[in-house]
Amino acid sequence: MDTTSAKTSARRAADHPALEWMARAGFVMNGVLHLLIGWIAIRIATGSGGGEASNTGALAEIASAPGGQFLLWAGVVAFVALGLWQLIEAAVGSDETSDRVKALAKAGVYLALGFSTATFARGGSSSDSEKSSGATAGLLGSGVGKVALVVVGLVLLGVGGYHVYKGATKKFLEDLERSGGGHVGDAIRITGMVGYIAKGVAIAILGGLVVAAVVTADPEKAGGLDAALRTVGDQPFGKVLLIIMGVGIALYGIYSFGRAKYARM
Repeated sequence: MDTTSAKTSARRAADHPALEWMARAGFVMNGVLHLLIGWIAIRIATGSGGGEASNTGALAEIASAPGGQFLLWAGVVAFVALGLWQLIEAAVGSDETSDRVKALAKAGVYLALGFSTATFARGGSSSDSEKSSGATAGLLGSGVGKVALVVVGLVLLGVGGYHVYKGATKKFLEDLERSGGGHVGDAIRITGMVGYIAKGVAIAILGGLVVAAVVTADPEKAGGLDAALRTVGDQPFGKVLLIIMGVGIALYGIYSFGRAKYARM
């Protein structure tokens, strides 16, 4: 099969209604996770409950709920479908290199979420905080590892900053079919703005913690999203700030539901 035929086949696969439907379901599942992460963060801030404010913490909440195993397996299918769709976009989508790189990065994120979701669906468990701290501890043992961690931290800072920019300028509307004007609706625009900014701040803090882990030689600082949110909670007026962050991340989850309907695919 020549390159043109391969691209045509990939494009047809991406446009197949079944793959598109399942990929859109991936946005719904991502929204559910963000809603739960926001709720866990609020619980931590108010002292009304524990848990880990991360993807794995959210998956643990789903696993413990009635019908949770069914929802988790549905999530596995949805995340894998969305990851495959992003891979196809990276291969035959936009001619812009930057767009292809972003699609490839998103594919990695969604496929990793699919793997984590499958772990919980099979009755297992994991912790983003423990994995992040463990990986950081291993890399801190070498000079090359420290450089790699600094690079990761700076990349996370950049990604976080871009999320804030994307929310503040409403650039996320470009990802939707009905961007511009008032066609999308105020609810999607508001939840998108607040959600992207809140998530961006959290990612940026996570990046700062990774760099701090290198500077202080303390891998526990790089404990993933949960550690970033708990760092917010440890600041002056931290409980209020953490509640605001939790609400913002939950709003990103609500925006994801709208994205499932309106995303350009």
